[in-house]
Amino acid sequence: MEWANPEWFYALLLLPIFIGVYLFRFFKKRSPSLTFSNLELAKSLPGNWKSQLHWVVALATWAGFALLIVALARPQLKLTTIERNAEGIDIVMVLDISSSMRAEDLQPNRFEAAREVAKEFVGKRVSDRIGLVTFAMKSFTVVPPTLDYQLLTQLLDDLEMGVIEDGTAIGMGIATAINRLKDSETKSKVIIVLTDGQNNAGEIDPVTAADLALTYDIKIYTIGAGTRGTAPYPIQDPIFGRRYQNIEVNIDEEMLTSVAELTGGKYYRATDSDELMRVYNEIDELEKSKVEELIYTDFEDQYPKYLSLAFVCFLLAFGIDRFILRSIVSS
Repeated sequence: MEWANPEWFYALLLLPIFIGVYLFRFFKKRSPSLTFSNLELAKSLPGNWKSQLHWVVALATWAGFALLIVALARPQLKLTTIERNAEGIDIVMVLDISSSMRAEDLQPNRFEAAREVAKEFVGKRVSDRIGLVTFAMKSFTVVPPTLDYQLLTQLLDDLEMGVIEDGTAIGMGIATAINRLKDSETKSKVIIVLTDGQNNAGEIDPVTAADLALTYDIKIYTIGAGTRGTAPYPIQDPIFGRRYQNIEVNIDEEMLTSVAELTGGKYYRATDSDELMRVYNEIDELEKSKVEELIYTDFEDQYPKYLSLAFVCFLLAFGIDRFILRSIVSS
């Protein structure tokens, strides 16, 4: 609720004055008195409810005055319509699902941490089409760029390691993502590659794939996931059960940096789960969709309601004073 003429509310300051004058005059009229020796007989006289209607007249008049002031202040309902035009971005997330992603330097392990952060990243987007590619020895499209974020999140939940022959075909993962983006007509196309190793499989070298991405004006962000030095890796021993072995962390940072910088992107190193989250948050900020808002505002006047109530109050006060109280006086 807004008010077009709020200065009228100052007139309400007159209301206490009206009430004070009325009460003063009312009690002043009642000051003359007669002295009786005994009031017992007077108590038994029937009262007349009509004699109390002067209070109804006063209250109706005061209420009518207050409602009239509210109506003059012009209460309005503000109706706002927002029209949003978003220029979406096409994004493909490329996720390494090779066996080395079981290492637990990121909690609970690299694969689970990458999956959860990817899901949060998807949840923050509004009008962007997002796809998912996975790779190990080979690369596969899990889902092409889509606006169905619920489907994408479900497919991320269903991801498993070990379904593709083991290896790390980073170049093939990038090439598969490029194939999904090359025909896109959006102004901004982005690939986010997450891996924990070195390219050791596939027919296409990552830098060659980056050259191809540059041809299609696709930007690549690369993320190296893993601590520095060694990382605990779970091994299922047939005799002693589950145990851990420290494995070397070998991320080809030079190659990942070249791939990113060649296309205008950036390379990140995530040595723990919190750092991985910060990386995705930064990419989220760097690749925000441009959203234009057109705001239309309209106002609906509410004063007729208050004016009608004020009229009813004045009419009630007039009717009681003219036709009921006057009849008491005349009788």
